Amino acid sequence: MDFARHTIDIARRNVAEGGRPFATVIVKDGQILAESPNKVAQTNDPTAHAEILAIREACTKLGTEHLTGATIYILALPCPMCLGALYYCSPDEVVFLTTRDAYEPHYVDDRKYFELGTFYAEFAKPWDQRRLPMRHEPLEEAVDVYRLWQDANGGERRVAGAPTAH
Repeated sequence: MDFARHTIDIARRNVAEGGRPFATVIVKDGQILAESPNKVAQTNDPTAHAEILAIREACTKLGTEHLTGATIYILALPCPMCLGALYYCSPDEVVFLTTRDAYEPHYVDDRKYFELGTFYAEFAKPWDQRRLPMRHEPLEEAVDVYRLWQDANGGERRVAGAPTAH
């Protein structure tokens, strides 16, 4: 099966059904583990991006938060939320089929605090210099939750079994 073309077909079908032009296919051991179109328009859920939905399905099927050994096909370069999720699940590879520059004449999704053309520079700023208003209210009890987690995990700070860069 041509997984790239299958990803395009899912996105094309989603547009025909009133959805947005994005899709994801997750492949492991030569088989499709999960696939999804973007369902934001259908669900009114701003997190229902194709990558997020497919990652949720794949991880549930595998019983792990790690997608090592998987290749993830996505229609376009991911938004920052999806990029974070892709990093977090640790696939072997992500294959994207188009760029924002290529599709921008046909689709733009700028938001109040989020324009694709400037978001990565915005994201790199310190939290108190970003356009999205944020306020830090330090409470020691918040740190206590992490101490509780560490105690519950035998003093270990890291998530057991998580793939690391080392």
